[in-house]
Amino acid sequence: MDEFQDYKNNQMEKPPEHGDQATNDALDIQPDSTRDEEFAAELTAEDYNTIADQDEDTGTETNTMYGWIGVVLSVISFFMWPVILGAAGIIFGLISRGRNADTLGNIAIGAGAVSILISLFILPFV
Repeated sequence: MDEFQDYKNNQMEKPPEHGDQATNDALDIQPDSTRDEEFAAELTAEDYNTIADQDEDTGTETNTMYGWIGVVLSVISFFMWPVILGAAGIIFGLISRGRNADTLGNIAIGAGAVSILISLFILPFV
């Protein structure tokens, strides 16, 4: 049994020491370093803000789309289904305000609210 252990110990390759170059004789590859090194870039607050500003500019069409849908629904609600379409216009207006399209969102919310108020409080008495 001891002969087997001696044979096994002699046949095993020893790992390279710190600073020695490891080689792979079968492929003739010599790595640049035996240590695993990590290379990373630091990200500061200014870099993060400029990245966030660039991302916001790419989605402006989507932001205004929600606002225009809200305005159209609110205007249509003056002519038919005032409570349903007015509520839908208000919801789309809130979504567009949340996506930084404030003017269109406010118009959709205001028109939808006026349509609902007119249909509930003025039209029953006319």
